[in-house]
Amino acid sequence: MHKNNQLIIAGSLSILAALLHISCIFGGPDWYLFFGAGQRMAQLAAQGDPYPTIATLAIASIRTGWGLYAFSGAGIIVKLPLLKSCLVLITAIYLLRGIAGLVGPFLTSAPVVHQNSITFWLVSSIICCIYGTFYLLGTVKLWRQ
Repeated sequence: MHKNNQLIIAGSLSILAALLHISCIFGGPDWYLFFGAGQRMAQLAAQGDPYPTIATLAIASIRTGWGLYAFSGAGIIVKLPLLKSCLVLITAIYLLRGIAGLVGPFLTSAPVVHQNSITFWLVSSIICCIYGTFYLLGTVKLWRQ
């Protein structure tokens, strides 16, 4: 198998995202706010409610799994089940989230969308598009091998 640098980068980015999510648990309400989780999550964290921790751990676990799939596709860990299908799905999720976040806030007035700033949507969506692009390039390369 040829080295797949795009999937190594994609996996590293997903692991980084997981670690940043976990850092919010330890950083507390101010970290939830800084990373864009919204005022409600910050308030719940400040009150000691377990929901922010559980939700954040779930997101971090998913991102870690996505990172492992990228590393598997890159050939640096064991081949995971449904590898190509999962990489296509992960790629689609990152790219769809990125595109939706770049367009959605300008098309809706829904409170769930506007609890976060336009800056949050633009920055987080560009990040998702970057992640998705690395997954896309790496998955295409894997598919062609």
